[in-house]
Amino acid sequence: MFKVLFISYYFPPMGLSGVQRSLKFAKYLKQFDWEPTILTTGDTAYYAHDYSLLKEAEAAELNIIRIDGSHINSKLGKKKEIKMPREFIRKTLSNLSKVFFIPDNKLGWSNAAYSKGKEILSKEKFDLIYVTCPPFSSFMTAVKLKKDFGLPLFVDYRDLWNGNQFSFIPTPYHKIKHKNYEYASLKTADRVVVINRRIKERILKQYPFLTFDDVSIIPHGFDPEDFENAIKIKKPNNKLIMTYSGIFYENITPKYFIKAFKKLTRERPDVAANYELHFVGYFRKENQKLVNKLGLQEFFRDYGYLNHKDSITRLISSDVLWMMVGNTQSADTISTSKLFEYFGSKKPVLGCVPDGAAKTALEEYGASFIAPPDDIDAIYNMLIKINDLYKRNMLPKPNKEFVDKHNRVVLTEQLAKQFQFFLKEE
Repeated sequence: MFKVLFISYYFPPMGLSGVQRSLKFAKYLKQFDWEPTILTTGDTAYYAHDYSLLKEAEAAELNIIRIDGSHINSKLGKKKEIKMPREFIRKTLSNLSKVFFIPDNKLGWSNAAYSKGKEILSKEKFDLIYVTCPPFSSFMTAVKLKKDFGLPLFVDYRDLWNGNQFSFIPTPYHKIKHKNYEYASLKTADRVVVINRRIKERILKQYPFLTFDDVSIIPHGFDPEDFENAIKIKKPNNKLIMTYSGIFYENITPKYFIKAFKKLTRERPDVAANYELHFVGYFRKENQKLVNKLGLQEFFRDYGYLNHKDSITRLISSDVLWMMVGNTQSADTISTSKLFEYFGSKKPVLGCVPDGAAKTALEEYGASFIAPPDDIDAIYNMLIKINDLYKRNMLPKPNKEFVDKHNRVVLTEQLAKQFQFFLKEE
């Protein structure tokens, strides 16, 4: 077995979609002769904890080393559920932290991870260092460890560092610092892995010293075990169940969808009556207020945050799934992990997305209905079309070949082969 130091701040028992990629890679790497030692955060506060995912990590017998560090979440308590504030407050606090912390507010944890990483690498022989970002402060930690121990370094970009859709650069000084940090980090890394072609193109354009072969694409995916073990819930009626799984923040908002559905109730009440709209995750108070204001309560079911196993049950028990990506800066680079889990369910998807990676994936998936994220009329028309096909039992089927290539086992094999090929080059 080869050994990889696997640095990932987000890892179970943290919940939400950000932990999925790291957990599944770590879970399946052993099948391909790579033993990961996961360096992650300790018992820290977060918006959601999912102990079913922690049990999955434990069942895989992963070697998990947890460290605390002086960062915002650690100050809020151990394993404490942080109530998600109103979006205006959340965004204000997020932007404030970006004023004071460069590259991010996990810098304290990343510094502690560096000290622990040195200790681990001094005691045991490792073949490679892998770090997944964000937070990008952990990339800088991995760079220091590479320089100290001379090991190959793989960095996994789940999102852009500079120019991502949620970036807030308060001053020219911040812009220069971010750019210089990323430049120096990428100069030191041996391989860059990204989740889609748009991110690859953006990085190659920003940093011409990288060659086409320096950056590889391993997309998000789904774990077939999650779906094999899920039990479908029997429907109590013949309603068309449309489900959204995830959270709403920044420009990821249901307000256009809600307004489109309100239009449906006014202009086509016969169609609206066939729908039951389910939400799994954090629907947020402001969105519930909009539903109440428009008098749509009878159509909406808010299940709140569910563990991963139960959320998969809700996906496979639905007729159609809904997701959206807001019209933001660099929206074309977004292809959320949630979308690829939707693909694993093999259910039709209503994707309210701009041009870009998510739209391309939906088109290749095949069983898709696509509308611009803020076009109320287009969403309204898609709701009518979906209902018509549902009534005639003619909802589209996905492209099996496309689905199969996003199996997490297949994707982990690709990562392991890249590890292996790089060692052979060395």
